[in-house]
Amino acid sequence: MHQTLQPAGITAPVALPSAPSRPVRDVEPPGGYHPGPWDPARSTIVAERGGLKVRRADCAGTRADASYLVRKMYEWRGYEVGAPQGAPDRVTLMAGDDGGVLATITVGFDGIDGLQVEHLYPDEVERLRAGGGRICEFTRLAVDRELQSKELLAMMFHIAYMVAHRLHRCSDLLVEVNPRHVRFYERMLGFVPLGATRTCARVNAPARLMWLSLAHAREQIARFGGGRGEQARSLYPLFFSPAEESGIVARLRAA
Repeated sequence: MHQTLQPAGITAPVALPSAPSRPVRDVEPPGGYHPGPWDPARSTIVAERGGLKVRRADCAGTRADASYLVRKMYEWRGYEVGAPQGAPDRVTLMAGDDGGVLATITVGFDGIDGLQVEHLYPDEVERLRAGGGRICEFTRLAVDRELQSKELLAMMFHIAYMVAHRLHRCSDLLVEVNPRHVRFYERMLGFVPLGATRTCARVNAPARLMWLSLAHAREQIARFGGGRGEQARSLYPLFFSPAEESGIVARLRAA
């Protein structure tokens, strides 16, 4: 039975979202930057699955690679996107093969500058803080249209979870999603919608705030990760096994 979770202090009122059929437009980032082949010397591999390698984007070059994919995929969907922000309270992950970057996600922490979701949902974020939550957010998620799959999305979410929960001890995760993807995040990962639909100025599109208890995510990974309990209708059976997670966490700590 699906359990409805609620964040402390807040009363709240997942098939992969399909891609449009129109072709991807060429994107010309500022300065004429174009990503090149994957350079293994630019950062340490923290995980590998099915020929895809995951790294931290921990220098200007790798962050530019990740930003190029974000711009390409967001502009293809008709969203606006700002420049990447390298900051000590953000960690960007990127997955790719020898041909280049194929997926990216950024984990943001509740530091001196607050959270990006706070611009649109200040009251909801403040209530979580007041309830004692250690908050983080996932932003700038992008997956190359040729490789959109539940497996790749599960891999990126799981490693982002490791950064947020295992390394930084965050308890509460917030994301802004397009309203048409709300059911996906509810069903596939256990997110709970918070607040009303609003217009996100960063991408000039409607957004809905969603919350996930990372303790709930930890329980689901322990139960289903690595393909155990495949009958679960969620992304969690596609996450890494607990043993694989331990190895990835060790590499993330050393990276």
